[in-house]
Amino acid sequence: MASSASPAAPAGVRLPRVPRWQSLLRSFALAKDPLPILDNTLARFGDSVHLFIGGVQPSVLTRDPGLINHILQKNHRNYRKSKFTQGFARYIGHGLLTNDGPDWLRQRRLIQPGFHRQRVAGLAGLMQQIIAETLAPLRARAAAEGGAVEVATHELMTELTFRIIARSVFSTNFGAAELDHVARLITEIQAFYVRTIRQPYLNPWFRLRGQFRYHDQLTRELRAVLSGYIARRRAANAAPGSAPPDDLLQMLLDVRYEDTGQPMTDEQVLDEALILLIAGHETSANALTWLLYLLARHPAEAEAIRAETAAVLAARPPGQGEALFAFEELPRLPRALYAVQEAMRLYPPAWMVDRVALADDEYQGLRIPKGTLFSLYIYGLHHAPGHWPQPAEFRPSRFAPTAEPLVPGAYLPFGGGPRLCIGMQFALTEMQLVTLELLRHFTVEPVAGRPPVPTLPLITLRPKGDFGVRLRLTPALSRGEGA
Repeated sequence: MASSASPAAPAGVRLPRVPRWQSLLRSFALAKDPLPILDNTLARFGDSVHLFIGGVQPSVLTRDPGLINHILQKNHRNYRKSKFTQGFARYIGHGLLTNDGPDWLRQRRLIQPGFHRQRVAGLAGLMQQIIAETLAPLRARAAAEGGAVEVATHELMTELTFRIIARSVFSTNFGAAELDHVARLITEIQAFYVRTIRQPYLNPWFRLRGQFRYHDQLTRELRAVLSGYIARRRAANAAPGSAPPDDLLQMLLDVRYEDTGQPMTDEQVLDEALILLIAGHETSANALTWLLYLLARHPAEAEAIRAETAAVLAARPPGQGEALFAFEELPRLPRALYAVQEAMRLYPPAWMVDRVALADDEYQGLRIPKGTLFSLYIYGLHHAPGHWPQPAEFRPSRFAPTAEPLVPGAYLPFGGGPRLCIGMQFALTEMQLVTLELLRHFTVEPVAGRPPVPTLPLITLRPKGDFGVRLRLTPALSRGEGA
């Protein structure tokens, strides 16, 4: 809530309140591991509660699906992203993720066709090619070593999804060293920015130590990498007889605003390319890492996916063999998609969304003054016992058409309303294909003796630790399994 506004006060409803001093005392624990603190707070006070972020910033924390739907969908024009999300633009620019208002809508309409279902269908073959290329060294290593290979799953999924989005946007592979460099920059910038929000009282100390300048320099390095690719594309396009590739970068360069007929500026192209690169690989890498972690602990679910894949392959006409899956075949392979959807329920990459009220509002007797800041707790929404039977269990069958209908508004892994993630179809297709291909060649098992992996809630929800989740991959055919 803006400093000049009073807390969300009721006309007939009064929200419970966590005193400022309690919020301040918990700020260190919240910065380190926020999920248990937030879960315990809502378990004690109910689905919505007034508290102070870092002991400083008033906010309404909520997992109420009706209130969240009111903010994101029904009265979305009255709510914009807060200064916290907009502040991230300092590091990643003013692309679709951080932009707001008329400028955002103008950009969204311009870029939306690049993620049309037909374009995603055209990228399915490229996705599978890159998946096969990434898994090939693991298959060769397993064959050479005569058994299972141990992998750092988050590292592997980051490499894989980065390759997919880099080829989809830039029609090129990033080298291993460049990939590591970019991934490090993104992680370091994220971690610092999140800390400035959760512990705002440390910001004067960060300034004194030059941390803001240091991370601004990291941002310049990240943008310089992408600027180089964009400059090389422009030069290639200017060459006589050139045939530009059909990728997302070329789409950004070619599109024109309807009202002016003008292209995006170089700065706009860079901002949108950066958002596509960051959001287009990190959320999928995190979700896939958690999915494999869950499948390793639920082998019956992995086997069901593998059996369904084998049945589809066996039903193919003679001569077609095990060619790449056509996009049109994916609806015949729903178990992998259900598993992806359930993993994103348990571990939603976008685990928290913020909005601020532009004008006074009201929701079911709750008066919402202008300036009220909402923290929409998607992770809590996805784990609320009132909306999900056995919410802590991994049950992909929840998403089957024959399952009990979901509580409306209780599942928002890609956000909701007009700001529903533009890359949702791209991400779901990518993750379904990764799951199908990986389980077709490998069984997935936990590494013996390793404890459960804790979460690391930065801007996205990722596994904690240098290597995140370590798993054992065993060639499926060596056990007489697989297609």
